[in-house]
Amino acid sequence: MKLHTLNPQTPLTQSNPMAFSTGIRLLRCYHHHFTFTATPSRFSGLRKTSSELRFLSSVTPPPRKQLRPVSARRKEEEAGYEGNGSVILRDRGENEGGNGGERVVPTELHKEATEAYMSYAMSVLLGRALPDVRDGLKPVHRRILYAMHELGLSSKKPYKKCARVVGEVLGKFHPHGDTAVYDSLVRMAQDFSLRSPLIRGHGNFGSIDADPPAAMRYTECRLEALTEAMLLADLEQNTVDFVPNFDNSQKEPSLLPARVPNLLLNGASGIAVGMATNIPPHNLGELVDALSALIHNPEATLQELLEYMPGPDFPTGGIIMGNIGILEAYRTGRGRVVIRGKTDIELLDSKTKRAAIIIQEIPYQTNKASLVEKIANLVENKILEGVSDIRDESDRSGMRIVIELKRGSDPAIVLNNLYRLTALQSSFSCNMVGILNGQPKLMGLKELLQAFLDFRCSVVERRAKFKLSQAQERDHIVEGIIIGLDNLDEVINTIRKASSNALAAANLRKEFELSEKQAEAILDISLRRLTALERNKFVEEGKSLRAQISKLEELLSSKKQILQLIEEEAIEIKNKFFTPRRSMLEDTDSGELEDIDIIPNEEMLLAISEKGYVKRMKPDSFNLQNRGTIGKSVGKLRVNDAMSDFLVCRAHDKVLYFSDKGTVYSAPAYKIPECSRTAAGTPLVQILSLSDGERITSIIPVSEFAGDQYLVMLTVNGYIKKVSLNYFASIRCTGIIAIQLVPGDELKWVKCCSNNDFVAMASQNGMVILTPCANIRALGRNTRGSVAMRLKDEDKVASMDIIPDALQKELDKTLEVNQRQSRSINGPWLLFVSESGYGKRVPVSRFRTSPLNRVGLIGYKFSSEDRLAAVFVVGFSLEDGESDEQVVLVSQSGTVNRIKVRDISIQSRYARGVILMRLEHAGKIQSASLISAADADPEIEDATAVAA
Repeated sequence: MKLHTLNPQTPLTQSNPMAFSTGIRLLRCYHHHFTFTATPSRFSGLRKTSSELRFLSSVTPPPRKQLRPVSARRKEEEAGYEGNGSVILRDRGENEGGNGGERVVPTELHKEATEAYMSYAMSVLLGRALPDVRDGLKPVHRRILYAMHELGLSSKKPYKKCARVVGEVLGKFHPHGDTAVYDSLVRMAQDFSLRSPLIRGHGNFGSIDADPPAAMRYTECRLEALTEAMLLADLEQNTVDFVPNFDNSQKEPSLLPARVPNLLLNGASGIAVGMATNIPPHNLGELVDALSALIHNPEATLQELLEYMPGPDFPTGGIIMGNIGILEAYRTGRGRVVIRGKTDIELLDSKTKRAAIIIQEIPYQTNKASLVEKIANLVENKILEGVSDIRDESDRSGMRIVIELKRGSDPAIVLNNLYRLTALQSSFSCNMVGILNGQPKLMGLKELLQAFLDFRCSVVERRAKFKLSQAQERDHIVEGIIIGLDNLDEVINTIRKASSNALAAANLRKEFELSEKQAEAILDISLRRLTALERNKFVEEGKSLRAQISKLEELLSSKKQILQLIEEEAIEIKNKFFTPRRSMLEDTDSGELEDIDIIPNEEMLLAISEKGYVKRMKPDSFNLQNRGTIGKSVGKLRVNDAMSDFLVCRAHDKVLYFSDKGTVYSAPAYKIPECSRTAAGTPLVQILSLSDGERITSIIPVSEFAGDQYLVMLTVNGYIKKVSLNYFASIRCTGIIAIQLVPGDELKWVKCCSNNDFVAMASQNGMVILTPCANIRALGRNTRGSVAMRLKDEDKVASMDIIPDALQKELDKTLEVNQRQSRSINGPWLLFVSESGYGKRVPVSRFRTSPLNRVGLIGYKFSSEDRLAAVFVVGFSLEDGESDEQVVLVSQSGTVNRIKVRDISIQSRYARGVILMRLEHAGKIQSASLISAADADPEIEDATAVAA
């Protein structure tokens, strides 16, 4: 191998860069085998310590000196040192032959480079790019707010020039460029950049079109009231540490005593060395609620915190598509949130049916002017079809971008293309990195809230100790003043006899056993305060101080009281500065539009088994059959599996899945794979995020979430409650809490109703309660409810159904008649189905209404082996005075029988009923469902031809 060396006669200057670069490459390639020796005549400008050997190329050679040869040696030749890629600098002085001034400083290049780079990186991380988790501010923002606080620029004072603030920050705290400081100040005043601006600006502070702000000599500013209450309160009460500024002439706070997690409130973004941060803003009210929940329950799960703070709240509004990215970001600190602009469709001409798309809100950090320009370019290049005109009609009242469409254009298709091709739909990549304990750390939602709580506890403790110290000092002085006033004559004589102030103070301390501060306070008291009235004031002040001291000592001794005070202060800020949520949350799996119009909104059958298999079938999968037949098989079932529920819905309905643990999940009906009657179905775990051992017990299809609709829930142990249907309009993929269950209880039945409806409940022993829905108090989701029925012996709740408002007139007429004398057999009826396959119809007029928590009336007289399987309210569609509904019975083995309700006999409350389905070899009735009549009369099959 040929080794190239530098010519000693060639100077190392900018005119000969090739020689220097060749030497550096040589150093990189062979640093494992050689060490290098440099003469002091060339590198005499370098310091002798290893920490300074960084930039060799920056050293200028002395005049008339030439570079000595660089000799390469193997490491084995260097006695006493073995290094990996080391550099040895040998300083021999002017006399190379002597040994007096020789000094060898070895260092390893990779270690030196690592230390130097890490020092630089940490400087950027801590001092410039990343915010502190505790107050949510970067150093420049913290210094701007503190400088404005020192200048007295409160929210109630007049504005001052921004140049005055920038000069104050530069001169005292932040030795960097004025542009960087002014840009930071401007951003804290922009309501489209921060969810809750910290500075009130006066003048041109830029726009959402990325227009630059006016020069700082033209604009004015002052602090927002929220900033004073949230960040700057208690700053002078020793709540945080103060550190020297850059020239050690001033003191500045290392943190601000924040009362609310400002890092989550306004978010943050920054690019450092090797890492970056991007934290979304949130709503103040939701943030305080989540903080309170964590205070009350330190072991709260992420799902419980999401009940209070479901997602980010961006200052520009928009629609957040789905919550998968939110959940991932809150759990791990990293996630992708898809934001879509808020749009509306307006009809321009009813005759030609020309429409226009109105953009009212755009995603966060989107340039509106660039968005309009992008749309115009797409239309001009004929990439975006169907657009005739674009106008930006935004003004001070709000944003309004009008996109007029051509005649015959489908607004949904054009809007879908806008989402796909422009920034009208964009993503916010969450990367929640902050400074904690002097180190950058990636944290989830709960970690961020907990870190803030720990910091806030220390702030409250330091403030309490500061107030306690002041109160104790003042109480000590007041106590001495009272002693002096009680012995006023002796004090005056003592003072008059003294020849100097020092002697008077010493005599007072000696005679009345006072401290130095007490004696000085007595000497400083004025004559007008020697009256009896003034003495009473000092006595009252002492009592007040002792009460304050006792309260502060109690606070410092109780962590619970500290947390309670933190919550009270946060709620106070919430009540004063709360604003409604701007960003709406939409339940969807992704940001892509789903063209639901191509799916017919036709009727469909859903069948679910006990082990969680679901399948969607066409309505004609089961033909009508005679009463008392065996039925038709619903399809293959797994081993030890049985049918759980069977219902009818439409393809566009949103299906609510309620589990036995009280959690509700949601999925569109058309997303369930369609299959034949004999197929096994799809596991629900592939559609819903079910936990281990969780079973779906009730399914509710919802076509529209109306405000006057409710869900009535009934548990196995007999607890009932009513919840507004609006609470379930937006359900995240991991589900939300529907009811709070006691240990051992399960949610079993859920029905949709209104306040004008009636609820019919029945127990396994045939007891029935009929009560108005209005009597059931509407509650929130995370509640237990009240007792529905008073169950005797080993009786349990068996079923529940709703009597609609449409039948209320008939009920009002029949329920007024004495039940014992009434013999009417007209509808509506209660259809009873027993586990052994028997059933009957009983007129509703035979039952009187009663409040909850009652035993009820007998509705079915069972034998000792039989129990009630289901009860339905029938008689919705009357034809010749008879019901036109159909009931679908499912046995434990999966056999299905679909029969007409009119074929079931009308009997008394004590009758046994008639055979609905023969179960000699099929066990018991597992579930029963009521469906409407088919449009066409299907062919009634013979019992022998449809046997399973």
